[in-house]
Amino acid sequence: MRFRTAGQQYRRQPCKTSRARANARALVDDFLTLAGKPSQVPAWEPEVAARRMLAFLSQSPVILDGADRAFYRRFMKGLGRIQFFLERKIAGGLTGEARLLAAIALAEFGLCAEGARNPTRKGTKLLIEELDRQILPDGGHIGRNPEILLELLPDLLPLRQAYAARGLQPPAQLLNAIDRMMPMLRLFRHGDGTLALFNGMGVTPPELLATILAYDDVRAQPLTSARHSGYQRLQAEDAILLIDAGAPPPQIYSNRAHAGCSSFEFSAGAQRLVINCGSPDANRAAAREAARMTAAHSTLVIDDTSSCRFASHAGLQKWLGDQIVSGPSKADVERHDQSLGTMVVVAHNGYEARFGLVHERRIMLSRDGKSLGGTDRLRAAKAGEMTGQHPFAIRFHIHPNVRLKRVREGRAVLCILPNGKRWLFETSAGQADIEESIFFAAPDGPRSCAQIAVHGETDSGTVVEWSFRNIERKPPRNET
Repeated sequence: MRFRTAGQQYRRQPCKTSRARANARALVDDFLTLAGKPSQVPAWEPEVAARRMLAFLSQSPVILDGADRAFYRRFMKGLGRIQFFLERKIAGGLTGEARLLAAIALAEFGLCAEGARNPTRKGTKLLIEELDRQILPDGGHIGRNPEILLELLPDLLPLRQAYAARGLQPPAQLLNAIDRMMPMLRLFRHGDGTLALFNGMGVTPPELLATILAYDDVRAQPLTSARHSGYQRLQAEDAILLIDAGAPPPQIYSNRAHAGCSSFEFSAGAQRLVINCGSPDANRAAAREAARMTAAHSTLVIDDTSSCRFASHAGLQKWLGDQIVSGPSKADVERHDQSLGTMVVVAHNGYEARFGLVHERRIMLSRDGKSLGGTDRLRAAKAGEMTGQHPFAIRFHIHPNVRLKRVREGRAVLCILPNGKRWLFETSAGQADIEESIFFAAPDGPRSCAQIAVHGETDSGTVVEWSFRNIERKPPRNET
């Protein structure tokens, strides 16, 4: 088997001093000696093995520069073991995001290594199949997690260049997937450049995001209505509203998905105002579970019960891991452009099985971006059916940088942004409470924050109206 380094110049490489090259070879050699053969250790989980292959390929010019023949042969044998391992896993039914990552690794390996088995054609075929399966027509990933786009594009972009460096036409599915993913990635961006905290998204790495968007040749405009992925983006002046308007993803892709249907995030200029709690890093397993609950999102929750049920809560974690086992089977979405602004209506049946209720949320952003109004309605899933009384809470998690102050004898909340701008929250429920919350997506780790909560009990036709309104002046003394 002969080895090429086609397209690897498009990936970032470490320092090319002789000491750096020697250290790199020593580290790789140690791994090949200690754990170079497939086993039950974490290093041989399919996703980890695929990442290792991509790392070995991308850094091969440094690793192999000055290497002796013996090391070269060990290195190539190590890559061959990963190739056979990933091919066996795929043939054995590997599913989910790991299957796409394995296909990317095998496609890139095929471009760099030539042998009797013609791995280029085989890797490309696998890649095409998985891109068709996992990248939706609007450019979102089938798992509905914005972070997956950030993980995939740094692999797909150099792969596109690798085909060109080999003098091969990149598959149309690869080119089309990248072209669709870029506007979708922009859909999730707030005014401060961070991504919305939906379905597993945590800290936004700003350098990585900037690098990815620099490859966007056409500087595509953000997508506004992503019906396949289940998201809506409303923008007026410098105000941005992002809404989760979709049902949970298919079960095998739901390991990182959240119970956040109908939740939203809102920012004004470079200031985040309403947020979801986000997803903590992998080392905080208990927190990750809590962050997936409906209560960790800016939406309505009935009796502290999530709209989705997770395998861990059903005693099925041993077999299904972190997958969602039940949740909204339907999320109806309407979008209306009106003279006063844009309205989105989302209705989901995630509470039908347990409470017999459907949650409908109407939310409207004014044309000047200075007013955000919403209505949350709970109605019987079946006409005329009695549902009983259940406590509910409508939660609006607020960014840690925003100060909150109750005004108008507790009937409203004043939100003071870092830039001094003020937004007034009001509700038809009569009382708005300020409660503790937590923000998991801060770069330096979880931070405490606050949430505005509106509490009540369900009845035959629960309707709660609320609004956030930009006020240019300070409230009168009798309001503070």
